[in-house]
Amino acid sequence: MDDKKNIVLAVILTALILFGWPYIANHFFPAANPPATKVEGGKETPAPQPGADPAADSPGAIRDRALVLKEGPRVPIRTPKLTGSINLKGARIDDIVLPTYSETIAKDSPAIRLFSPSGTQDAFFAGFGWQGEGLKTPDNNTVWTAEGTELTPTSPVTLRWDNGAGQTFEIRYTVDQNYMISAQQKVSNNGAGAIGVKSYGYVSRTGIPHDPDTWTIHIGPMGVFNGAANYDVNYKDLDKGPSTQSFQSTGGWLGFTDKYWLSALVPDQKEAFAGQFRKGAGTQYQADYSLPPVMLAPGKAVTQTARLFVGAKEVKTLEAYQDAGIPLFDRAIDWGWFYWFEKPIFALLHWLFEHIGNFGVAIICLTFVVRALMFPVAQRQFASMAAMRAVQPKMKALQERYKDDKPKLQQEMMALYKREKVNPLAGCLPIFLQIPIFFALYKVLQLTIEMRHQPFVLWIKDLSAPDPLHILNLFGLLPFTPPAFLGIGVLALLLGISMYFQFKLNPAQMDPMQQQVFAIMPWVMMFIMAPFAAGLLVYWITNNCLSMAQQWWLYKRHPQLSAAPAK
Repeated sequence: MDDKKNIVLAVILTALILFGWPYIANHFFPAANPPATKVEGGKETPAPQPGADPAADSPGAIRDRALVLKEGPRVPIRTPKLTGSINLKGARIDDIVLPTYSETIAKDSPAIRLFSPSGTQDAFFAGFGWQGEGLKTPDNNTVWTAEGTELTPTSPVTLRWDNGAGQTFEIRYTVDQNYMISAQQKVSNNGAGAIGVKSYGYVSRTGIPHDPDTWTIHIGPMGVFNGAANYDVNYKDLDKGPSTQSFQSTGGWLGFTDKYWLSALVPDQKEAFAGQFRKGAGTQYQADYSLPPVMLAPGKAVTQTARLFVGAKEVKTLEAYQDAGIPLFDRAIDWGWFYWFEKPIFALLHWLFEHIGNFGVAIICLTFVVRALMFPVAQRQFASMAAMRAVQPKMKALQERYKDDKPKLQQEMMALYKREKVNPLAGCLPIFLQIPIFFALYKVLQLTIEMRHQPFVLWIKDLSAPDPLHILNLFGLLPFTPPAFLGIGVLALLLGISMYFQFKLNPAQMDPMQQQVFAIMPWVMMFIMAPFAAGLLVYWITNNCLSMAQQWWLYKRHPQLSAAPAK
């Protein structure tokens, strides 16, 4: 009767894991990276000015990007990592492409486009400007004149506009070798009276990324205010209301973060600024800031400098900008609670990759390093397993004797553990130590662009994506794609097989329920891990193989560990 009950419980447990896991995983652990990261389109584009409706200049229909880019005068942008242009109408930075990154792993895949002009699919752009009382300021329709023919790391470009009332406005753009564009904003007052003017910057976008904002990975509006990273605002919050989230800070930055890309405004770090995230009509969102107003007497001028980061979230690049004075800029990557542990894992893995040249081999080498560090802990685990096996007959006798008196049974079992000097939790320690390592590797594979589209061997062309060969569709021969939790790939099958043999090496459990759980666990884990990044499965399979090798070596040296317990 007890055996039948145990079998029923095992079946129920298996069903709960198999069918409940997809819902849990979608909320806490998003699926591995798809081969492309795109942005959903929209038909409207936010307006640029703080204090105005983000939908104020929305065009009525989507037009071809190539035609829109040819409609007005532009200044090209050309750096090793950025190409694009500045629109002289409105002084908008609305055309940015990352030539060193492609959308997919296909050879003919287009480069990643981050910024696109108003009126086009996936409109996304940024700019800088002024607001003031008693003076005419440039707006979205202002056509600027340019001094300079191309913005490069060695050739700045200055935009000028005269309002005809005595005030002259200038924006001097410079760009570095990476992804940072600096804007030096200057207002000269040649009028008869004093004026009040304040500068602002904005990033406006239509649509939200396909990559989901989850409990473990933040995607959406974010910033650093008063020395703390803020991930509290997301697109759904702005959709539900209030439609504006405001912040006050001295120093810091704000913008939009995707899984791999960042567009961020960096005001003068010595100035206090008012920042906000806002929503317009439809799927229109904006991040902007404004500095305090400045009174400008006749014959005087004021200059303020801000920066715009638009590019890939490369760890070393973000850290370099942070070291140069942008606070917590590396937190644009949502490392989460295990920041202190994930950064060393990333540093070691990236160092191995730089020296080996193959990311999959680097993961295998990382596994060897982890197992070497945990070898003493594993030794204690096996010793604890041997001790537990030795007392199992006595535990069984106590269970039979006190099966109707649970409190007395617990009391006698604790006395037995103390008398035999056995710690039933000692065998769980290596598992608990593996959890932060596994989670850190999961986050590194999911978040860091350095791991994106990295191949391993044969059919594994992207270790940050799931195994593409699914057994249920005969490795792509049948024209359908199985659901994520049924997409059992070759790596997932190898994981289940390696875990099965690993458990077979363990001493057999005397409790029938434990035997059944251990019997089904490898195959349950095969289903659970199938949708995860291939790199994680490579790590786990290697870890299982090393565990089996270590167990075999220990059994050879200490035969008593594998001996059957005395009756």
